Amino acid sequence: DEKYKESKYQKYTKEDFLEKAFMDEKQYNTLVNLLTMKKNLILQGPPGVGKTFVAKRLAYSIIGEKDTERVTMIQFHQSYSYEDFILGYRPKEDGFELKEGPFKEFCKKASDDLDRKYFFIIDEINRGNISKIFGELLMLIEKDKRGEEIKLLYTDELFTVPENLYIIGTMNTADRSIAIIDYALRRRFSFFDLKPAFESEKFETDVIEKNSNPKFKALINTIKDLNKEISRDDSLGEGFQIGHSYFCPNGGSVPNEWLENIVEYEIIPLLKEYWYDNQDKLNDWIKELKGVIK
Repeated sequence: DEKYKESKYQKYTKEDFLEKAFMDEKQYNTLVNLLTMKKNLILQGPPGVGKTFVAKRLAYSIIGEKDTERVTMIQFHQSYSYEDFILGYRPKEDGFELKEGPFKEFCKKASDDLDRKYFFIIDEINRGNISKIFGELLMLIEKDKRGEEIKLLYTDELFTVPENLYIIGTMNTADRSIAIIDYALRRRFSFFDLKPAFESEKFETDVIEKNSNPKFKALINTIKDLNKEISRDDSLGEGFQIGHSYFCPNGGSVPNEWLENIVEYEIIPLLKEYWYDNQDKLNDWIKELKGVIK
């Protein structure tokens, strides 16, 4: 077909994914298999493990190029609704008009191009009320219900979620404000845990060894100890650990100021949230972290 001959997008392969993500080939293959098998996947993990980064690049690697027309992303929040997501009335100057939401638009786009894969990424999927947002479409996202038609609320139009549409959600396991994910969602998605990559060989070679600032390595060792403490804490656990992406600078070595900013404005605020009811532990770890970078 003429339109596929020349692509305007940059190629993106499995190798490109593995070069940037702190993940091995076996984990990558598992992700691809889960997505193929279920069509719906949730990447879950603590803050800073690169959930959104992995979601986008996983999609690009399956497509084979950074095709931004076939990968789209939205973010759920507490007040997000069916009307925002699928179809609803929106105010305009002289009243209201029926407007399509991003999911309905993207499904139509994928339906018109069934030979190619499309990826809809929902960041912070657990922040929204899933049953309320998906409404009658919650059934249609199941793998064996793809292609079935249903009449939408507000209109007699028949609607379908196509076979070639894949949904990837991200979920922050350290978000206390979120209720436990309901069974309706659990049943329709595969779940994959992303963990901090401090122990990985790739993090050692690509990040630690490229940093000549001795305080950087000392800080990473302290964060590893901190993560062990968080994992052992009965009120927290593994899902509250500190992720590696906080410590992935764009260049090689980092100045002390960079380390101080990460600790002061990224890590300490998290710990204040975690141990708001345990000031002694909080103060001990603040002292420990600041001691390493001073």
